Amino acid sequence: MVERDVSQDTVELLKECDAGCKMAIDSMEQISKYVTDDQLKTLITKYNGEHIKMEEDIHRMLNGLGEEDQDPSPIAKASSWIQSEIKMMLKGDTHQAASLLTDGCNMGIKSLHEYKNQYKAADDKSVQMCERVCNIETRMVEDLQSFL
Repeated sequence: MVERDVSQDTVELLKECDAGCKMAIDSMEQISKYVTDDQLKTLITKYNGEHIKMEEDIHRMLNGLGEEDQDPSPIAKASSWIQSEIKMMLKGDTHQAASLLTDGCNMGIKSLHEYKNQYKAADDKSVQMCERVCNIETRMVEDLQSFL
């Protein structure tokens, strides 16, 4: 069995959490411009703020380890942007916005759990940060249900 490096797993997990938060922030800001429902707009603003705060916390943790933050993969970012733009232009109603955001949250939760399992040697603080991001995403999915 290969011995895992705690510091490297910690950095990798934090970088994936950072990229996930950035992807979520970009998606919420993109979709928000199409939203006309005040309640949904308020919800998006709330969770966007929470993701921005998380991303800042992760950034500080990475800097404390002497590491740089990580942007989402350009392909994933472009694919998400194009898909959201097309769907919102074709049927940019409240339901569509909530559906896209729900799908994004679910993908984020799935990905972060996969990374948490992949980087098993990551320290407790980075694992807790990953769980905090997943908890925000889970709460957002629950709050979006009334708009579906």
